[in-house]
Amino acid sequence: MDHHHDHHSHEPTSFNASFAIAIFLMLSYTLIEIYFGFSAHSVSLLADAVHNFGDGLGLILAWFANWLLSLSPRKRYSYGFKRMSIISALINAFILVITSTVIAFEAILRLFHLTPINETTVISIAILGILVNGGSSLLFKKGAESDLNIQSAFLHLLADACILLGVVISAIIIHYTTWLWLDPIVGLIIVGIILWGTWGLLQNSLRLIMDAVPHYIDYADVKTYLSQLSGVTTVHDLHIWGLSTREVALTAHLVMPKHPLTDDDHQMINKTLKDKFKIQHATIQVETGNTNDPCVRKEICTTFWKH
Repeated sequence: MDHHHDHHSHEPTSFNASFAIAIFLMLSYTLIEIYFGFSAHSVSLLADAVHNFGDGLGLILAWFANWLLSLSPRKRYSYGFKRMSIISALINAFILVITSTVIAFEAILRLFHLTPINETTVISIAILGILVNGGSSLLFKKGAESDLNIQSAFLHLLADACILLGVVISAIIIHYTTWLWLDPIVGLIIVGIILWGTWGLLQNSLRLIMDAVPHYIDYADVKTYLSQLSGVTTVHDLHIWGLSTREVALTAHLVMPKHPLTDDDHQMINKTLKDKFKIQHATIQVETGNTNDPCVRKEICTTFWKH
């Protein structure tokens, strides 16, 4: 049995400064947005303020989870605290769903009680928010492709900037048309955008916490690759799951009656799994397929694969 552990691949990129700056800017801007949202009677600004507050809490959770990824494994927690990054992404998704409900409720109420807004204030505060959210999102761009936790922070901040652009446009239209109903409608559109963006995050987080194969990995392709290795007659007990939002583990039994794997073979397999399939932790058990001493997992895993 071989367990591959690449020390360099598991050192998480530190985003401590990025999180600290983004959280400070987000929460500060949220307070400004709440104050001027009330003073300008704008439900779209208040809606975005609630959303930003949720994102601020989400960033704090994501920062905490990112810090836990840097901790070394313990006797009781042999993989460390990597799973917390998945839990953080899941909580972040739920926070966005809850805040969206609050936004929708307020927007619907405002539709039945239309109130004039201060368009100039709304436009000014929204433009400030575009700069804050857009600038903060760039702090996480580097890690967005390889870490669901960082990706959620990046996408939320970028989406906020786009949403606020819509708030600016709606305020300009209201200024020239006095269509007061447009403000709460924009609030409802914000809800739709939030829920649309959150759905994928929620799905992926739930799948990861259930030890499902990460969405970007094709189980069949991995099985085919292992099956086609020289000397392998059968592959069973193949499991692929996310250790965290950035690391994936694999275990597999390879039946090799004649030629077991050499150290070079193991290194080649581990490198391919990492480079081609983004699987960092691979544990491979080699068997001869002896009928007198069969693997107890073979029948179970064969049935599993058929389903």
